[in-house]
Amino acid sequence: MKLVNIFGNAAVGKMTVGQELAKITGLRLFHNHMTIEPVIEIFGYFDGEVTRKLREVYFSEFAKSDNYGMIFTFMFALDDQSDWDYGKHVEELFLEGNPDTEFYWVELVAPLDERLKRNGTENRLQNKPSKRDIERSNARLLRDDEKHRFESFEGEIPFKDYMKIDNTNLAPDVVARMIKEKFNL
Repeated sequence: MKLVNIFGNAAVGKMTVGQELAKITGLRLFHNHMTIEPVIEIFGYFDGEVTRKLREVYFSEFAKSDNYGMIFTFMFALDDQSDWDYGKHVEELFLEGNPDTEFYWVELVAPLDERLKRNGTENRLQNKPSKRDIERSNARLLRDDEKHRFESFEGEIPFKDYMKIDNTNLAPDVVARMIKEKFNL
């Protein structure tokens, strides 16, 4: 079992790169909005606790499956200890279901102006209905940037199998191939 964690700031391209990586590896994509959107649809608002519980069910059950592995995309607030703890918790869930799970970490980075452009792309809006109000989505992106740090400092990420990619001028399929080659997926 393999778990490829793709993290980075809002609208950096995590889901889109994940979609391309899934096409060329046989890994299953689980982007963070696959649990966020149903919760918003049912409750009428975002509920982080419900979203977390749903993810845990998916992780636990998937780890027990015969699948090759999963790509999980999410925003990782590097200045928030609870996000570091959550990453460790996800690893533990996978190891409980499959002690041979291998973990890979991919950080995507791009400047704010590029992310604001990407925030309104057709693919993003199709897969993330809560982002369709562009003005509101842009405001949230800017608030998140002010509240937390989503780009690592040099040497901050301690994971053995880790890579950082500035994907500002790289097509998602190119980034996916880079990830596949680096980790022999």
